[in-house]
Amino acid sequence: MIALWVILGIIVILFFIIIGIYNGLVRSRNEMKNSWAQIDVQLKRRYDLIPNLVETVKGYAQHERGTLEAVTNARNLAQSVANAGVGERAKAEGELSSALARLLVVVENYPELKANQNFMALQEELSSTENKISFSRQYYNDSVKRLNDKIQMFPSNIVASMTGFKAGEFFEVTVAAEREAPKVSFTK
Repeated sequence: MIALWVILGIIVILFFIIIGIYNGLVRSRNEMKNSWAQIDVQLKRRYDLIPNLVETVKGYAQHERGTLEAVTNARNLAQSVANAGVGERAKAEGELSSALARLLVVVENYPELKANQNFMALQEELSSTENKISFSRQYYNDSVKRLNDKIQMFPSNIVASMTGFKAGEFFEVTVAAEREAPKVSFTK
């Protein structure tokens, strides 16, 4: 009779351990989804800023049409893959970041534009948004790492495989130009 109670006690303890592991996996998956949603919020903010920035620059830099069109096209592409996977989304966002960087380099040739208060406010807002996107991506990747660790480590890997948890995909830089340090020159 005591052996039956011991076995029953072990089964109950294992049951609660499995529930705890499963709930930890769910919490990690939800944290990853939440952090992805935070990236979406910041990207939406950037998408909303870009048309205003392009219109402001357009008034000063009429012959920079190619750069302005590249930014607009990259923005449209990034918005069109909003429901795609992390890899495709990261690639489109990388192209948009590169196009924005080229636009800001063009702006350096227009001192009167750099002095425009509207442009300065938009540039500051864009810079702030880019920082928030960067922090959101970092948080997302940290969340993916925590989930992937749980999915791959014993004993939670057993529960994860039994309940169908899948590893998350990291948000990685796919545009080579984003990996390079920016070139800064103080010569005129």
